[in-house]
Amino acid sequence: MYIDKLEVYYVAMPLIQPWRTAYGADYDIHSVLTKAYSGDTYAWSESTPFYAPTYLNESAGSVFYHASEIFGPHIVGKNYESPEDLDRELSIFKGNSFAKAAIEICYWTLQSKIKSEPLHKLLGGNSKEVIPGADFGILDSFDELLLNIQTAVDKGFPRVKLKAAPGWDLDMLKAVRSTFPDITLHIDCNSGYTLDDLSLFKEIDKLNLAFIEQPLHWNDILDHAKLAREIETPICLDETIHSVKAAEQALSINACEYINIKPGRVGGLYNSKQIHDMAKSAGVPVWVGGMLESALGGSICIELATLSNFTYPGDLFPSSRFYVQDLCDPPNELTDRNTFMPFEKGLPEPNPERLIKQTIRKTEVIPTD
Repeated sequence: MYIDKLEVYYVAMPLIQPWRTAYGADYDIHSVLTKAYSGDTYAWSESTPFYAPTYLNESAGSVFYHASEIFGPHIVGKNYESPEDLDRELSIFKGNSFAKAAIEICYWTLQSKIKSEPLHKLLGGNSKEVIPGADFGILDSFDELLLNIQTAVDKGFPRVKLKAAPGWDLDMLKAVRSTFPDITLHIDCNSGYTLDDLSLFKEIDKLNLAFIEQPLHWNDILDHAKLAREIETPICLDETIHSVKAAEQALSINACEYINIKPGRVGGLYNSKQIHDMAKSAGVPVWVGGMLESALGGSICIELATLSNFTYPGDLFPSSRFYVQDLCDPPNELTDRNTFMPFEKGLPEPNPERLIKQTIRKTEVIPTD
């Protein structure tokens, strides 16, 4: 497949309410959308690292720069026979997984359009409904959190994920567990703790969590393996798994019993599939993580979640969960069973008027020869 040109957009999407985690609060989601052309066909991707490098060491600004000034000019005007070809072409550049994903995901969405084949089928997934979980950030009070969880339970969501941070952890979890003793529950620590907090984790052991997500340093494998040997609650790795190599190393020393896969964080869908397959062979279940993307990015995650080893409910949301009006049409919506159906007739795409309104920067990348 020949890539003729790219258009790269840096957008800011205002949230209904701030999203608060261990590393701070986001009031808008800063994302990078890429439109790739092959002949008369175009398709979109989305990569969402947030405004500042608080989740990982990339930001929307750095992703926009690398996608439009470095990676884009390197890959346009060339033919790629497979996603492996494109991955090899990008592999000369170190790191910058979100920026690579902004380019790489376009390969898949273009192929989906050109072949008239749903993305989930290209990925090797199935057409069964995808089951999401319910997620809640750090809120102003336990009462507010308990009310939100009750709503999720009443709607039948199969698991609840809670953001945790120093000062919003053990007491919060005790309040939740005393009210909801039987729900499937896990916490996401966003690297907010160290091994010095072992006594806290041993107290959390008593609360019957499904797992603890990324408790320690964002780039650590060894300490997570040590923690896994000291506590009963399983460890899930998120930020640490930023590449196929990191996944291989983590699995080799039993640093985790679950892996969260986000296409942006690992450099795209080809790497997502590799990590999925590697974890499946090791007997480690995976699940799809979210970055509060628009309906475009969310739909790509839904398609990925159709692969067989995505057995834990993912961070997949209807557009109305975070946005008054989604950047893209159509918005992502739950079925009456609170599930998502894979996309058989194409993915959501940016609404032109909303795209203009929410775009901060835009550039076009064309061959220079």
